[in-house]
Amino acid sequence: MSASTVALTIGDPNGIGPEIAVKAAAQMAREGGASIVLVGDEFILRHYAGRHARDLALVPLNGASPQAGVLSFQHVDALARDAFKPGTPVAAGGRATVDYVSASIGLVNEGKASAIVACPHSETNVNAAGIPFSGYPSLLARLTGTPEDHVFLMLVGGGLRIVHATLHERLQTALARLTPELIDRAARTATDALRQLDIAKPRIGLFGINPHAGENGLFGDDDARITVPAAKSLRATGLDVEGPLGADLMLGRDGFDAFVAMYHDQGHIPVKLIAGRNSAAMSIGAGMLFSSVGHGSAFDIAGKDVAEPDAVLRSLKLLSGATDLAVAKAS
Repeated sequence: MSASTVALTIGDPNGIGPEIAVKAAAQMAREGGASIVLVGDEFILRHYAGRHARDLALVPLNGASPQAGVLSFQHVDALARDAFKPGTPVAAGGRATVDYVSASIGLVNEGKASAIVACPHSETNVNAAGIPFSGYPSLLARLTGTPEDHVFLMLVGGGLRIVHATLHERLQTALARLTPELIDRAARTATDALRQLDIAKPRIGLFGINPHAGENGLFGDDDARITVPAAKSLRATGLDVEGPLGADLMLGRDGFDAFVAMYHDQGHIPVKLIAGRNSAAMSIGAGMLFSSVGHGSAFDIAGKDVAEPDAVLRSLKLLSGATDLAVAKAS
């Protein structure tokens, strides 16, 4: 994937998102990196640009290509000025978060951006605005008209890429939703995404559902019924898939380009343990490259000028082609 324009949404406007978006875009502009278009309310962008990017002009996109050496932006009239309260979570910030993502999808559909990076959101605030929300994958599915069970989260960090067959839901519900077809789709979607990221022949490892992938029925028949048939169907079509194996055993093996986890914690714990807040969260399967950062809105430090943009920069470089995903590791 060659370097190209990335739309960077500011996330929840009252969290650290706008600050780290401006800081990251400014650093990329100074270094001559990939083209970035900031997406958010102009008055918020000017507020933070005046504090963290005084050396760079803030220039509206207005249908043109982003200019080098400036901060290009797409204005979205999403938040009333009296609702801009850094450090204070409000429902209006949740609605604005969704509006920014929707505008970014518009830029991709118009050919003005090739990928999207979204700064931190607040699930509480989005839901408080009356918008059902359990993370960016489900939102992206709805905004693009894609079935929700066709869009998956791929968490990237610490040298790992882990795709989640299920995500933000009660564990009992997640396990009940697992089918060979869902796991098959998750692995195929992961393969397609990795190919977009210049990994020609991805090798995928499937985690088992139960400890030791059931150990031949000793710990239940779930894997025999669900993950084993999925693995067989994937291999039958020529994909390089190994497993299912217990997650602990599979993670100890080298040579995999991605793993498929069966539920949230099975995939999140290893990445967050190694990469912490420096992980990137890619939503795959909606027909576009979309990544968010692996940390929250940090309302406690919002507006205090101390937020670090490192995770945003990693996500931008991940999607712009500036980082070789095959060797990238969180520091």
